[in-house]
Amino acid sequence: MRVVSLLPSATESLWLIGGAGYLVGRSHECDFPPAITDRPVLTSQLADPGADPLTIDRQVSSALAEGRSLYRLDTPRLRALAPDVVLTQDLCEVCSIDLEAVRAVAREMDPVPRIVSLNPSSFEDVLDDLVRIGDAVGRERGARDALVALRERFFRASDFVNSFASGPRVLFLEWTDPPFVGGHWTPQLIERAGGTHPLNPTVALPGAGAGAGGQMAHRVAGKSVRVSVEQIVKAAPDAVIVCPCGVALDAMEPHIDALERQPWWRRLPAVRAGRVALVDGSQMFNRPGPRLVDAYEWLVGWLNDRPEVIPPGFPWRVLSTTSR
Repeated sequence: MRVVSLLPSATESLWLIGGAGYLVGRSHECDFPPAITDRPVLTSQLADPGADPLTIDRQVSSALAEGRSLYRLDTPRLRALAPDVVLTQDLCEVCSIDLEAVRAVAREMDPVPRIVSLNPSSFEDVLDDLVRIGDAVGRERGARDALVALRERFFRASDFVNSFASGPRVLFLEWTDPPFVGGHWTPQLIERAGGTHPLNPTVALPGAGAGAGGQMAHRVAGKSVRVSVEQIVKAAPDAVIVCPCGVALDAMEPHIDALERQPWWRRLPAVRAGRVALVDGSQMFNRPGPRLVDAYEWLVGWLNDRPEVIPPGFPWRVLSTTSR
């Protein structure tokens, strides 16, 4: 079995189910676990990752408006690797190479590889992707075992959440300039960790009844959304999580600066109370793979003042407002 993964979350899932040995090629963003970083890289990013947040947003918006891809695919290398399976996605045109570009190359290959497009829109979908990958690469047993282990960790962390208490209002910034708040699985995880996500809350699926308590899996949220300053101030968040998509923890300074230049920033209750967390947006939350369970454990620990639940080495820190 020869597998190319053009999606970091898929690479992590393949590794978790015991299929790392099948991986013959990866995207430039596939960096976990470190053991797979010796595999050939097949993609590159066209936007400037070192620019300030507003410039990056403009570059992305311009490319999307003109129908240009944000990524380059090394098609000769992909053909040379002759994969049996290619793991990719069609959920977010900003996050990875687009599905049609991959299909176009695959159609010209002999034999034609199987294209597995992973498009999770909920936490349950992310877990189900383990099974989808397992089925595609012949690791069904490994996928089932991994799924059970992740569910056990998730429900173990849930035991620390008081479902009868009124949780904190959370502002989850997936981008800072302009501000975007998290969507899909992120509001789900925040609410299940005991918080609320007022700027993009979950809603009950049709037929789910109240969609609460044991029905939490029947509450879903839409995509991440751009919000106004007025909406943020009105939401009066008790806790702020700054987790810019694709931005590592040690590269977050431009995003912090973008926020602290704004006069409304220090008006937020969370900022005044020192309840602002910086989380690695390249590794956590924005990557819909197995480590969403790590992210959930961190959420439970931080929002409920239970530090023992936070996974060791989780990439985050508290934003110090007194020294800036």
